[in-house]
Amino acid sequence: MKTTIILFLAMLFTSNCFAQSGETISLPEPQKEGGMPLMQALNQRHSSRNFIDKNLSDQQLSDLLWCAYGVNREGEGKRTAPSAHNRQEIDVYVIKADGAFLYDAKNNQLLQILSDDIRAATGTQNYVKDAAINLLYVLDKSKVPGDDENGKLMNAMVATGAIVQNVYLYSASEGLGTVVRGSFDGEKLAEILKLKPEQQVIMSQTVGYTK
Repeated sequence: MKTTIILFLAMLFTSNCFAQSGETISLPEPQKEGGMPLMQALNQRHSSRNFIDKNLSDQQLSDLLWCAYGVNREGEGKRTAPSAHNRQEIDVYVIKADGAFLYDAKNNQLLQILSDDIRAATGTQNYVKDAAINLLYVLDKSKVPGDDENGKLMNAMVATGAIVQNVYLYSASEGLGTVVRGSFDGEKLAEILKLKPEQQVIMSQTVGYTK
């Protein structure tokens, strides 16, 4: 009897952990009209480094991620930012207070990787732990054929730069702060997120409300 109870509790614990770390969150349909005029958004684009611990709404998060790297031609599955030969080798990880998520652009969903708050691990700056979101741009080399590692990295950096600017323009339009960051421990993040050997964190970007 005692053994049965122990086995039952172990199964229950395992089930609960899986549910917490494997949750799929459907985002609202992104709002693809309106917003600040492009020229005005470019004029107001800037970096911010004074964030407060205030969450974005689900609608803001959906709009932000769609602007960053969402699907804007559904029939073709193409994105709001370019990639060489449309390989779409950049994955966007979303780090929030309630966990770490992988952005599924095709289905407009967040796939939960972790349920812990790992914002502080996304960079060396103090403000990363307070901001609503830290985005991690991760290269998946398995999506790019060939052995030219330098070429893969160069194309990935160009694609990431386009995504970063999309986030800057959305943030300017929405009155949010953002800053792109290169100060992070890529190996530590790869371990925390359980990335594959062919995955590499390329860049990070903080987004949120400012002081």
